[in-house]
Amino acid sequence: MASLTDLPDSVLLEIFSYLPMRPKVMWHLLRRYMASRLHSLRMGGYLFSGSQAPQLSPALMRALGQKCPNLKRLCLHVADLTMVPITSLPCTLRTLELHSCEISMAWLLKEQDPTVLPLLECIVLDRVPAFRDEHLQGLTRFRALRSLVLGGTYRVTETGLDASLQEMSYLQRLEVLGCTLSADGTLLAISRHLRDVRKIRLTVRGLSAPGLSVLEGMPALESLCLLGPLITPEMPSPTEILSSCLTMPKLRVLELQGLGWEGQEAEKILCRGLPHCMVIVRACPKESMDWWM
Repeated sequence: MASLTDLPDSVLLEIFSYLPMRPKVMWHLLRRYMASRLHSLRMGGYLFSGSQAPQLSPALMRALGQKCPNLKRLCLHVADLTMVPITSLPCTLRTLELHSCEISMAWLLKEQDPTVLPLLECIVLDRVPAFRDEHLQGLTRFRALRSLVLGGTYRVTETGLDASLQEMSYLQRLEVLGCTLSADGTLLAISRHLRDVRKIRLTVRGLSAPGLSVLEGMPALESLCLLGPLITPEMPSPTEILSSCLTMPKLRVLELQGLGWEGQEAEKILCRGLPHCMVIVRACPKESMDWWM
């Protein structure tokens, strides 16, 4: 029977990423098994386990960067990062995902060291309750950033989003999901500042036909995804959506999720009217509460 030392790093981490892992176990793995072949790591923390539960530490993050010099993607789930400065994360990261994590007010301030995470291309902030306008403004220092996902970041305001996107005109993908921001306000900020954006994905809360029309003529937009549930009478009709999409020269994917239009006349109108696009109309998938899914 093969031992742990016989397994490739990628297989080893796939096994351990499904287990509740205390920091001392991670230290053991770092010292004995992880090496340069590790490119992606997913870790779960103990945010909701009480003050006495073991937490991630700056020393552990720095050791991760030293032992795994090719680590490109780090996903942290339900972790308390209030005592883990962003400066301690591996500098090789290209993708950073935070799911149901807690961060401090100083975690992403713009005035911090501009050399932190110089290669970061994608950041996912999913249900990070402390994340607010000041943190969003801090993201503007990541000049390599091309993809930003905001999920349930209810403290971000339309004013803060507009001000930050003004300094992130290089973004190619933006997702704004389950936030308190109106879709109209989000699209207005996108149309003003992200003329080269290729993929937009957002919840339709507060979306109207005039709000959607601000995307008309977007020169680089390739994929547009609108997510329900359908809760607004101002929601554009299928014909109005079709009219706006026909003005987007590079649009190749239109996805409508959770609007209740699957199998309805709305789907037929869009499919007939956009023969050059992949039109996807479907229900919202059931969301798992398990962080490892």
